[in-house]
Amino acid sequence: MKKFLDENFLLQSKTAEQLYHGYASKMPIIDYHCHLPQQQIAEDKRFENITQAWLYGDHYKWRAMRTNGVDESYCTGNRSDYEKFEHWAATVPFTMRNPLYHWTHLELQRYFDINQVLNADSAKTIYDDATAKLQSAEWSVKNLLRKANVRVVCTTDDPVDDLSFHRQLKLSGFEIPILPAFRPDAAMSIDNPEQFGKYLQRLENASGKSIQSFNDYLTALKSRHDFFAANGCSVSDHGLEEIYSEDYTESELVSIFNKVREGKKADAAEIRKFKSAMLITFSEWDWERGWVQQYHLGAIRNNNSRMMNSLGADTGWDSIGDFSQARSLAKFLNRLDTDDKLTKTIIYNLNPADNELIATMIGNFNDGSIAGKVQWGSAWWFLDQKDGMTRQINTLSNMGLISRFVGMLTDSRSFLSFPRHEYFRRILCNLFGEEIENGELPSDTAWVGKIIQDISFNNAKNYFNWQYIEQGQKQSADLI
Repeated sequence: MKKFLDENFLLQSKTAEQLYHGYASKMPIIDYHCHLPQQQIAEDKRFENITQAWLYGDHYKWRAMRTNGVDESYCTGNRSDYEKFEHWAATVPFTMRNPLYHWTHLELQRYFDINQVLNADSAKTIYDDATAKLQSAEWSVKNLLRKANVRVVCTTDDPVDDLSFHRQLKLSGFEIPILPAFRPDAAMSIDNPEQFGKYLQRLENASGKSIQSFNDYLTALKSRHDFFAANGCSVSDHGLEEIYSEDYTESELVSIFNKVREGKKADAAEIRKFKSAMLITFSEWDWERGWVQQYHLGAIRNNNSRMMNSLGADTGWDSIGDFSQARSLAKFLNRLDTDDKLTKTIIYNLNPADNELIATMIGNFNDGSIAGKVQWGSAWWFLDQKDGMTRQINTLSNMGLISRFVGMLTDSRSFLSFPRHEYFRRILCNLFGEEIENGELPSDTAWVGKIIQDISFNNAKNYFNWQYIEQGQKQSADLI
């Protein structure tokens, strides 16, 4: 019987062990999509305790606690930090076979050298030990990134963000580039005229441009796209239920914009046309600058209206949606490709029923100009666990080139979440190791090891054109 979470965790063969320890484990991390708060990096925050580092903002843990019968006051309420940790610790034993069980103990081991199993009995000892370390300079936010061997981080930023903390980080000489990513979801969301009107005011303030017409609106947004580029951005991201690809005319867009700006509600067809036009516009801007565009598809959000009204978005009330993706996605990509304006693209799906759909869709638009130009992104959100990662890796291997895959990301708000990259790499090495030992792949460890290293780090470095990240701070500062 193997020991829980030992050095060969998830590695079920000697070849898998060799691939992981010899090739994957020491590779740096590129976190090209996350939700880390850049202010905390700029201020090099020290957390007062493990609860603040672990439970603040983590809707994965909140969902598990609620399911375990824990009152909301211990999740997002006003209970003390230690009380919240106690209730999380008491929940952990009930998370067995959920990825939270593995992530929790990996993070305790990797950051704090704590090898105890977390439960109600060990809660006080683990809380005190981890908290004491977090309060020291060695465990500041910047040092947590260094401990995880992170080489670059892309945050998620609205076009109206002033990027002041990104600029502060550049000037500080911090050797790990913290780069913005352009996330214009709110800029195309006309579903609620009142909210859209407020967003237009914020866009006016950020751009310094008066917005009286649809053309003014595009000009203001383009100025923000340019501003992001000037501050080191080379990545965009969209969080959508589905891709929109309706046909539209310029006169229709002007009419829809004016209608919503006047506070009138657009109908469903008008909303889809407007969003379709904005997605094409953003994509063309990305292509002009050679950015990478990302699309996260398939989440149905804020399903519990009572709790949404009480706690707001991103508090754990989302799930997998069953949207029809194929035809609209094909039409959208084909329109860009026909005009030769399809930039490097990563597509993430949340519904595993769409795995084969996305794996084959990307092949339609990989035209040989760039290796892996159109990517199927890593298993995302509810799928970034052992089964979901395995299915994504196997499907991409069967229907595409896993060797050109840009690998894992955290998609996290926590500075303690980087062992997810280790989790992914162990699963990856185990799959290759198993097939080598079964005679399904040749026993060419050097070549397979190179593929493992490429997926872990090199492919992302080359795909995002971040060659400078291995050359030190001077180059990264000059870039941004």
